[in-house]
Amino acid sequence: MTEIPKLISAEGWHVLHLFYKVEHGQWAMLSDEEKFNARTRLADLIEEIRTTDGAQILTFSMVSPKADVGFMLLCADLQLANALEKKLTLSLGPDILTPAYSFYSMTEASEYTTSEEDYIAELKASGTAEGTPEFDKTLAEWRERMAHYKKHRLYPVLPPWEAMCFYPMAKRRGAAGQNWYGLPFEQRKKLMGGHAKVGRKWSGKILQLITGSTGLDDWEWGVTLLAHDPLDLKGIVYEMRFDEVTVQYGEFGEFYVGLQLPIEEIFRRNLL
Repeated sequence: MTEIPKLISAEGWHVLHLFYKVEHGQWAMLSDEEKFNARTRLADLIEEIRTTDGAQILTFSMVSPKADVGFMLLCADLQLANALEKKLTLSLGPDILTPAYSFYSMTEASEYTTSEEDYIAELKASGTAEGTPEFDKTLAEWRERMAHYKKHRLYPVLPPWEAMCFYPMAKRRGAAGQNWYGLPFEQRKKLMGGHAKVGRKWSGKILQLITGSTGLDDWEWGVTLLAHDPLDLKGIVYEMRFDEVTVQYGEFGEFYVGLQLPIEEIFRRNLL
């Protein structure tokens, strides 16, 4: 058998959001032994992924009939992500899990993040002279914070927070006077700076992961929100609606909400 070389990008992880409907009619036709074997097969696969270096998986019981079961799969290797997605889809047997929605994206660092050059200019403008101990200490602390931020964006370790909301989005580019990509970079950066301030107000209540999908899927970004309280999912999205970036340039796809649960509980809720 030919060994397939890994497909690992220079930066970032591959992310697949996979939402399925359970075909209960097909499931009901299986014997008790077949059902037990199917549940065991999927549980073993989840455990395999969680013990695989360079891979993560989050498991969800989806809220509303848009979908029943959801997975968020993160992999360093796209070949591995593709192979695991096929296994997940077929894990319960043929025609049991029907894809309801999927989204492929990659973790990425924001192009609008403050650069070191910008931060040094801010320090000087605040009266901190370059070459002084205070300047060197402040700059070193900033570099450490930015390294941590970039690592979290590119190689996140996502926690088992109870509520999840996922939606795809894009920046408007067709309407006259509302073409995001027609704006100068500095104007876009300033607008995104204000957008980020709104998001930071929800620190500790919301964990947000924005992944890039331009050229990979039908939208430009995927937004994953994790929270302890579903009200906070509603709250941050509502507040963001009034930010200028969203008002003028934001376009959104469907929203999918799930509850992050152990696979055994997902079985209990979805496989009668």
